Amino acid sequence: MAGSFLRGRLLSLFDYKTEKYIVAKNKRVGVLYRLIQLSIIGYIIGWVFLSKKGYQETDEAIQSSVITKLKGVSATNTSESGLLVWGPEDYVIPPQGEAVLFVVTNFLETPNQKLGHCAESSKVLDGHCGDDKDCEEGRMVVAGNGIMSGRCLRKDVNSTGTCEIYGWCPVERKFKPQGPLLRNAENFTIYIKNFIQFSKFNFSKSNVLQTTDESHLKRCQYDEELQPYCPIFRLGDITRRAGYEFHDMDTFGASIGIMINWDCDLDKGFSHCHPKYFFTRLDITAFNKTIATGFNFRHARYFKNAAGESFRSLFKVYGVRFNIMVHGKAGRFSIIPTAINIASGLALMGAGAFFCDMVLLYLMKKGDSYRERKFEGSRNNTTSKSSGEEEDKAPTEQENLTS
Repeated sequence: MAGSFLRGRLLSLFDYKTEKYIVAKNKRVGVLYRLIQLSIIGYIIGWVFLSKKGYQETDEAIQSSVITKLKGVSATNTSESGLLVWGPEDYVIPPQGEAVLFVVTNFLETPNQKLGHCAESSKVLDGHCGDDKDCEEGRMVVAGNGIMSGRCLRKDVNSTGTCEIYGWCPVERKFKPQGPLLRNAENFTIYIKNFIQFSKFNFSKSNVLQTTDESHLKRCQYDEELQPYCPIFRLGDITRRAGYEFHDMDTFGASIGIMINWDCDLDKGFSHCHPKYFFTRLDITAFNKTIATGFNFRHARYFKNAAGESFRSLFKVYGVRFNIMVHGKAGRFSIIPTAINIASGLALMGAGAFFCDMVLLYLMKKGDSYRERKFEGSRNNTTSKSSGEEEDKAPTEQENLTS
């Protein structure tokens, strides 16, 4: 008996079970079901496969290298420095060319500073004093220029003075620039060389035209339609593409973001992978201006006189900071994402059928009739007192199930 039971269970493993379908003659539910099917098919084909390229394997881990080079010359003539000619080695910081660089457009100079004792600037609040007790010897001046010597320098006993400090004297001149000194800066050009690689697909490319013509980069300038592979930009054009005129930022400086985006469909081949450039101003919001706009910092140039004494000229420089950011994505056909998305679509089809079943069962007037045909019950009595009694009861039970 047990052997027969196990044999039956073993043989049942090779049975094929299929679903039983009931055709419901209901036009409203039928139209709803077709609309759901069409919507799912449209979503899978239109959005998943055509728009999002769901049949592709993608690589967003772009590896990038950026090299920059600026060209252009300007001249300044100030009372502190006299006539100076500025080249890229003077106005580009750092000069070797990186993805983040600063171009000087304006500056304030405090020339010939020497280490010694002098009065702190009156614009430094922590440097104000009423007597010598306010200038503790050896204490650093907060946001100041040196170390207090212990003396309070005043014009008279009734006036507020400033503490004497030991530092680079005379202290920095505190005033706002009235206009840009490097007036030709908007005509400077920046060359942005970008190499990218998608290691998953062993694909690499550059934003520079592959040509043997050595004069190509000397006579071209970027144009989205005519010269997309000549990454040489005029600074004035960059700021204009960001929505601002260069003269709006050359006095107090600014921060400009340059984004290079690579969206590569490798199924179309090497020639269909192009860089796209986007420009935005980063130091200002779209709604209001704040005191934080602009960009400046300080640096010094050191020298010695004939007697060997050390001096420096302090520069507070204003200019445009460029942040070059590279983003990208590459895709190529793969059977795995294709199969996954098709399976997801089939699963959504099943969800549509389930929804229509719920409508028929619980929202339609004849839901009870449909429920009787969709769900069938069965009862298996394995023990009986009398086989004759079971045979007599079976037809009655069958009638109850199907009535």
